[in-house]
Amino acid sequence: MRSAARRQLDKRLMPVRGLPDGALARPAAGWVRALRDALGMTAQDLAARMGVSRVAVNKLEASEQAGTVQLDTLARAADALGCDLVYALVPRVPLEERVRRQAEAVARAELGPVATTMALEAQGLDGEQTAMLLADRVAELVNARGLWRTDRA
Repeated sequence: MRSAARRQLDKRLMPVRGLPDGALARPAAGWVRALRDALGMTAQDLAARMGVSRVAVNKLEASEQAGTVQLDTLARAADALGCDLVYALVPRVPLEERVRRQAEAVARAELGPVATTMALEAQGLDGEQTAMLLADRVAELVNARGLWRTDRA
């Protein structure tokens, strides 16, 4: 079930992930200021459209630039600018790949001590056997609960 959800999210996010680096980067002065300037709208004009003071718009733009703006405030500004606020977390790599990488890391951490103990007892595995054991454990972990626990020993 989680695998299907990951694939579905990966599919939805593919167009965004395919954009060139920096395509959605926030302008230096922030989106609100950039859009307001591009529209030829003063801070006072935006304030009137939002039902707030010009000082509130200045604070909004400063908080966006600082990265501390609240989403509900940004949504109100977007609406007043005739825009939609688009909020998304875009994974740097596809979710399936991210989960597989985590499962591989966990499996290697789990199997390392076992392989060492087996080698000390003259029961070591060859490379192919180790790879098969690792692949089996990764397959188990991919949809297991607790994959992201930080308290693994």
